[in-house]
Amino acid sequence: MGEPGAVLQPVIENKSPKRKGRFTKHFWGYMFLLPAVVIFILFLWVPIAKGALFSFYSIDFVKGNTFVGLDNYVRVFHDPDVWTAVKNTLYYMLLTMIMGFWVPIVASIAISELRRFQGIARIAAYLPFVVPGVVLYGMWRWMYDPVGPINGLLSSLGVDPVSFISDSKWSMIAIVFMETWQQFGSAMLIYLAGVLSIPRDWYEAAEIDGAGVWNRIRYITLPSLRSLIVLMLILQVIGTSQSYQSQLALLDGGPNNATLTYSLLIVRYAFTRLDYGTATALGMLMFVVLSLVGLLQYKLNKEEY
Repeated sequence: MGEPGAVLQPVIENKSPKRKGRFTKHFWGYMFLLPAVVIFILFLWVPIAKGALFSFYSIDFVKGNTFVGLDNYVRVFHDPDVWTAVKNTLYYMLLTMIMGFWVPIVASIAISELRRFQGIARIAAYLPFVVPGVVLYGMWRWMYDPVGPINGLLSSLGVDPVSFISDSKWSMIAIVFMETWQQFGSAMLIYLAGVLSIPRDWYEAAEIDGAGVWNRIRYITLPSLRSLIVLMLILQVIGTSQSYQSQLALLDGGPNNATLTYSLLIVRYAFTRLDYGTATALGMLMFVVLSLVGLLQYKLNKEEY
């Protein structure tokens, strides 16, 4: 037998030109991708790396940063507001699943079954999504008012008025109901695209076999949307875990921190308490958890990639 190097050398020499040729062949493709890659690194991974670094510092824009090790993380785990925010965020995520996750699915299937006025129905379902935030929160504060239209309707039905905003039992439910009304239109369009991509031959064959509307939905539509539903579920979990805008604008975390979410607490630490180090530590903990959720989504949909 000869020297191992004598056998490997020709292989290495033969592969090198192929690799070089492949790079040359796709050179302009790489060049077109380069600006997007640079922007992605500068505006996503560089801030993440700096956030991981700053979470170990006490940030002071006047005196300079001071390395404090794990003190910020210790402060996080000993702050009762953090556990309140985690509990409220989990409760908020659960409510969005119960009250809102199924709404766009039902709406998309119902619209796809329409024989007439389907275009008008799509526009009507999407219109709440284009309402500006300032108008949205002002409108719903008026609707939730003790003398607003919702309580007026309840009074006409013989039901006592409900303090949607000032009662901690109802405040989070009121926010989720408002966001479901506004947000379901955009998710509905995604589901509707998935429904319309299902081959019509399947439905025609089912109708010939005597399948009704419910059987077509049960045995054709929902199984075909399974991967999309899982993806949208994971995206909703990620999105709702980062929610803070409506809690801030409508109730500012009240009453009695009943709507204080994790992201809103990060905003409070950073811009109210000016404790950027602890705020960054909170953000890094969220980054780790959401990364694990993303890995879970990849595992669940691995066959689709």
